[in-house]
Amino acid sequence: MAFLELADLSMRYGALTVVDRVNLNVEKGNLVCLLGPSGCGKTTTLRLIAGFITPKGGQINVGGRTISSAGWSEPPERRGMSMIFQSYALWPHMTVRENIGYGLMLRKMPQAEIVRLVDKILDVTRLKPLAERYPGELSGGQQQRVSLARALVVEPEILLLDEPLSNLDANLREEMRFEIRRLHDAYRYTTVYVTHDQAEAMTTADLIVVMNQGRIEQAGSPEEIYERPQSEFVARFLGGTNILKGRWLDADTVECGPLKLRCGAGDFSAGGDGVVSVRHHDIVLDSKPQGDGINRTQGTVLRQVYLGSHRDYLIELPGGAQIRTVAEPHLSIDRGQPVWLHFPQEHCRALAR
Repeated sequence: MAFLELADLSMRYGALTVVDRVNLNVEKGNLVCLLGPSGCGKTTTLRLIAGFITPKGGQINVGGRTISSAGWSEPPERRGMSMIFQSYALWPHMTVRENIGYGLMLRKMPQAEIVRLVDKILDVTRLKPLAERYPGELSGGQQQRVSLARALVVEPEILLLDEPLSNLDANLREEMRFEIRRLHDAYRYTTVYVTHDQAEAMTTADLIVVMNQGRIEQAGSPEEIYERPQSEFVARFLGGTNILKGRWLDADTVECGPLKLRCGAGDFSAGGDGVVSVRHHDIVLDSKPQGDGINRTQGTVLRQVYLGSHRDYLIELPGGAQIRTVAEPHLSIDRGQPVWLHFPQEHCRALAR
C-alpha cells in the first residue's frame, strides 16, 4: 500500500471540472512533482491534499487513513503536513531562528528541544551564520531556504510545495533546485511539489506526474517521461520536440509529406494516421549535401539564433512543414540557405494519436 493515495479524486466548480478522477500512489519518502501548464489542475490537487478544499468525488488516504472524501475533509491542522507557498510568508519582525522555531513553539515543545531542533536544521540548511538576521536582511534565495527550514523542522508527514521558486531569478532558481533535492535526500519526507518548470521537475523529482485538463497524462521517472513520452502533449511539454504528422506506410515507417521516417520506438500501427516525435537536439544538421532517402531530407533555413552554447534553427521542409533543431555554435548558416537533415531512426518515436 502506498503512503499517499489519491483515488478517483475529483473537484468541480459548477459545471467546470478542475480535477477529473485523478488516481496517484506516492511511496513514503518519495518526491513527486505535479507538472503541467497553468489551469491543468495541479495546484488544486495540492490544495485538496492539504485540506484547504473538500473534494467533490473520490478520496485521499495517508498511511491507510482516509483524510478526505466526497463532501468531507479533515482540517489542515490535523493532517501533519507542512506547506510552502510561492511567497515566503516569513514573519518580518522575527529573526531567522525565531521564524524557524515558530511552529515548534506553537506545539508547546520544551525550550531546550526547540533550540536543539532549530540548531540542527540551521546546520543542514546552511543558515547558521544568518540565524540572528531578519527576513528584510536576506536575499531571495536565503529567504526561500528559511521557508524550507521552517517547514522541515516540524517533521511533517508530508511536505507540500506550491511553485516555491517562481519568485527567484534564473540563477537562484537553478541553485535552489539542487538545494531542495539535497534537503530531500537528507530528510526523506514524502513530498508533493507543484511546478510548471520542466527543469525543476527533472532536477528534483523521483516521480513526475504530467497533468493536462485536470487529468494525469503520464507518470514516471524523469528519464522515462523524457525518453518515452506516451502522448503528443507530454512530448511537447517536457523538452523541445518536433511533432511530424503523416500516415503509416508499413510496420515502422510514417510518410510525412515528402519525408519518410522510420521509427525506432513508440506505438506502432499497421496503417492510418501516424505521429512522430523527434527531439530538437537529436536531429543532425549539415550545410553540405547528404542526399535524400529514409530519415533524410533537405530544408531551408528560416531563422537561426545564437544562444552561446548552441544555435537554434527553424527549418522549412519540402511540403511546407517547419521544424526546430539545434547545432554547434560554430555552425552558422544564413537565412534562406539550404541545409540537409538526418533524423536518426533510434530517436524517432511513434506516438499514439
